[in-house]
Amino acid sequence: MSIKIVQANYNDPQHPTHIIELLDCYATDPMGGNEALSDYVAQNLVYELSQRKNALSILAYVNEQPAGLVNCFEGFSTFKCKPLMNIHDMIVATEFRGLGLSTKMLKMVEEIAIERNCCKLTLEVLDKNYVAINSYKKFGFQHYQLDPVMGKAEFWEKVL
Repeated sequence: MSIKIVQANYNDPQHPTHIIELLDCYATDPMGGNEALSDYVAQNLVYELSQRKNALSILAYVNEQPAGLVNCFEGFSTFKCKPLMNIHDMIVATEFRGLGLSTKMLKMVEEIAIERNCCKLTLEVLDKNYVAINSYKKFGFQHYQLDPVMGKAEFWEKVL
């Protein structure tokens, strides 16, 4: 079995297709919301990612087949006065789970973040996504909190 982890090239002839296929796989999963990507997203996402200097995508291949994806965005920590890397999407296609792809992709994200002088990796995860949580914990992630008395940080949104 051949496993290859690469930083996606948004201008590559195949990478954009693989990004959309894998992200749609995630979107249609219960942990991704059970809803396929819209035509607009499928047709425009990779171009929009390519226009953002802070975007980074990692692809995993098993025997040359697209198997995993991580989309990241570089942010900035004002408290550390350094960049940070936020893992926005992470998917390993069902048929390729159990091969250690998430760890391999996270290692590449971490290596790139270190090269960019990032102070930390961040992500959000559903509290019932036990498989992902276990994978993240194994890699060294933990709940974010400044002071345990103040509680854990929560991710909030306001849809526009």
